[in-house]
Amino acid sequence: MSTVEFSQMLLANADSLRPFAINLTRDHETANDLYQETMFRALANREKYNVGTNLKAWLYTIMRNIFINDYRRKARQNTIFDSTPNDYLLDYNQSTASNAAVSNLQVKEINEAVHSLPDIFRKPFLLYFDGFKYHEIANMLHEPLGTIKSRIHFARKLLKEQVQRY
Repeated sequence: MSTVEFSQMLLANADSLRPFAINLTRDHETANDLYQETMFRALANREKYNVGTNLKAWLYTIMRNIFINDYRRKARQNTIFDSTPNDYLLDYNQSTASNAAVSNLQVKEINEAVHSLPDIFRKPFLLYFDGFKYHEIANMLHEPLGTIKSRIHFARKLLKEQVQRY
């Protein structure tokens, strides 16, 4: 196919590209840029067009791909990178002021909640909290493994209800 024939076919199908560009971009200026870029790429890549195939679909595909690539590029550009040197933060004292009274009250309330658990739940929970494995606790308390697991589960559940704000 000659360049003149391709250009004539391109111009015949060009009018249907503008509404598609506006539909994609929702902005007339951006749509005009997209339309112009599509026409340029179609002319620049005319040797890639297969004669006898749907030229309009080929142009739509070019336009859609340009739009998607531009969108991705803009999304990457909107990512903010802080390239300023942060050397001044090395010597900056970034400690927080802790309130020992509040944390002591919280620990005290949690300990009270643990010790207010029924004995059947408290013993396995405290052993588990001390780092023993389920099967070790089961052996120590002479109980089945499933029973120990369920008691620890219920102890956690009761503690969550009692100490809900932490």
